[in-house]
Amino acid sequence: MRCLLTASLVFATLAGSVYGHGRDSNSPLPRRKTLGFGPEHPHAVFNSNLHPLQTAGFVSDEPLDVAHHFVTDLLGPSVSGGASWKIRKDSYTDDNTGVTHVYIRQIVNGLEVADGDININIKDGRVLSYGNSFYNGPTPAPFSSTTAPEDLRHPQAEFCDQIPRHMPYAAPMPDGQVLLDAPSQSPVISHIAESNCAHPQLPASLTSDSSDFRPALLQFMLAATPNRELAQDITENYQKHIDDMLISDESHFAPGDEATVQFKVDNVPDAVNPAKARLAYIQLPSKLDGAMELQLVWKFEVEMQDNWYESAVTVSAPHRIISVVDWASDAPVPTPSPERKPATYKVFGWGVNDPECGERSVEKESFDGHASPAGWHAIPHEHDPSYRSVRGQEKPGFWRNTTTTWGNNVLAQENWEGLNRFVDNYRPDGGEDRVFDYRYEPNETDKEDALEEAKAYINATVTQLFYTANLVHDIYYRYGFTEVAGNFQQYNFGRGGQQNDAVITNAQDGSGFNNANFMTPPDGQNGRMRMYLWNTAIPYRDGDLEAGIVIHEFSHGLSTRLTGGPANSGCLGWGESGGMGEGWGDFLATTIRSNRNYSDYSMGAWAANSITGIRHYKYSMDEDVNPSTYKTLDKPGYWGVHAIGEVWAEMLWVVSQGLIKKHGFSDTLFPPAPGPDGVVPRDHHFWRQDKDLLVPRHGNTLMVQLVLNGMKLQPCRPSFFDARDAIIEADRILTGGENVCLLWKGFAKRGLGFDAQVQGRTPWGGGIRTDGYAVHPDCRDEE
Repeated sequence: MRCLLTASLVFATLAGSVYGHGRDSNSPLPRRKTLGFGPEHPHAVFNSNLHPLQTAGFVSDEPLDVAHHFVTDLLGPSVSGGASWKIRKDSYTDDNTGVTHVYIRQIVNGLEVADGDININIKDGRVLSYGNSFYNGPTPAPFSSTTAPEDLRHPQAEFCDQIPRHMPYAAPMPDGQVLLDAPSQSPVISHIAESNCAHPQLPASLTSDSSDFRPALLQFMLAATPNRELAQDITENYQKHIDDMLISDESHFAPGDEATVQFKVDNVPDAVNPAKARLAYIQLPSKLDGAMELQLVWKFEVEMQDNWYESAVTVSAPHRIISVVDWASDAPVPTPSPERKPATYKVFGWGVNDPECGERSVEKESFDGHASPAGWHAIPHEHDPSYRSVRGQEKPGFWRNTTTTWGNNVLAQENWEGLNRFVDNYRPDGGEDRVFDYRYEPNETDKEDALEEAKAYINATVTQLFYTANLVHDIYYRYGFTEVAGNFQQYNFGRGGQQNDAVITNAQDGSGFNNANFMTPPDGQNGRMRMYLWNTAIPYRDGDLEAGIVIHEFSHGLSTRLTGGPANSGCLGWGESGGMGEGWGDFLATTIRSNRNYSDYSMGAWAANSITGIRHYKYSMDEDVNPSTYKTLDKPGYWGVHAIGEVWAEMLWVVSQGLIKKHGFSDTLFPPAPGPDGVVPRDHHFWRQDKDLLVPRHGNTLMVQLVLNGMKLQPCRPSFFDARDAIIEADRILTGGENVCLLWKGFAKRGLGFDAQVQGRTPWGGGIRTDGYAVHPDCRDEE
């Protein structure tokens, strides 16, 4: 039942297995390498119970005042000596719910504690919920750690030690075959072990001055580079590479929000842009008793060809890599002048997932006037990456109306060379009338000619990618992924948030086959989506033409920006958190694709040329079809984030079906368009009429809203428990809690009930879990 369609989008997902974003094994191209690990935070909490302010006489409706008072009350005397905190500038108020999401970063000795976060959710002067991972131990002396690195657990070493034990099985390949199960025989497992762990430690003698971060950065690049020849050269000529790095500090006339000086570093081996470096603290458990200690580290941001890393490396030698997150893993409004007709596109329309599910049709530039006020082909000259001003030249008007696949939300083009440049890459031109009507009739060829055959239809491919990605931008905007929440736009129309971060979407990217990926740096830096060809059939299948892959990738940007705040892209790096980053994409895929006549759904079936798709099981209410529960995460083969994500997506699927049974099903997920005055009509059947807030009426639309709202409420580095509780809290805020017990019942069906437990959870997802099938005690009278 792969092509049951409604007016909502049929939506498959990104291919994934234990090797994640790898390349086809028959390709001469090397596999894409990615790192992701870090310390566990057993002291972190997410509390969705109201916290009473203890200081008598405090009255304020100003959210930042409430947050300041709350943190002071919460921390009490623990904030002393060199410890303090700051409210981050990416805090914001959700216009729909009225909830203000405040993000707090811990400061010790003037340096940020990179994983010391408090997120507070406030409405009507009251704290609704909060997450807290602040360090609560003794303050170290300035520019020092609380204990020696050798007395602390080593996340990378533990990560490497667990690879053989947690990876005895691989996920099914697109052709249905399964890789060999013995670690010594599996090319995938040996590749992962080699990629993440098989690199030498540079000499400790390199570091004579703790203020020189270049040896620490070089140690990280030795681990990060996929280039074996370069790794060998770094090992043999490390001093030359250190000497070649050029350092400059980013100085500003006025003080800013940064807690410490940030340096830029040129000539970093295998980096495509200058790296960034700054001092910070990070929390690590001790080997002796597991108590959290503070370790002084260098924090690096490094953009590479296939990765964009945020890493922490110890200041002291030998330099240990402590944590790595790969960002590559969703006012008056001006109008364009002169006014123009909407563009038209010959595409697989919204509702047709792939070429096997329907025919192409001519679709209009159906932008949402609320989400994309200037349309999809207008971009201010000041924010246009392709605009090159010339001194003395007359300045153009504010808007540039483009005739190509280039606009405020999406910058789409081919990338056959697989490089980072994109401005001058080829993209179709629809002319002054913006008619993007191109032939797509691929012929069956010999394998050696298949690539050129696919390239012959690049105009249709880029057009499809541009069309789908803009619709994804618009629908996520309407559910709350707005400018202040960190969405992707070059120009924000004076509505807050950071600008100049439209999604760079590369079609037929030459850096790989049989996959796709999305890089999500913090708000204000462009997201980057790379879509690949799939050589699973002749003619090659083009991932750009499978809407589900595009939407899955965009969903990585959604969940990364909403979790922990728009300026923090390090919250979904590994383990359960990283797995949920994949699972949200699968769940949204299945939800948007689903029909009011219930059916089970496989994922990624067209691109992979496999009826069963690329996941272990179809998403299904039938436990014989999909037996996944919380305990499933302990099984062999569920070590990687994609497998973890399958379990989370199945849980959300089961929960959503309960809401649909109660509230019914909407044939479209798109909220009503705003009227000529720009106001969204409240008296539309899409919305509940008995609520003050805009509450979706139907079960499927409500579930999408609760999932996105839950992302905003949950803490950085959430567990399954945290994300569950955040969705339940989202319902309390949105509906007054009328679905709380129904949500508990849905999670409990798949083992994530009130009595579910985990012991010894590790950063990469290890531990021993116990399924819990009980609902919350407050709901037991309703069973």
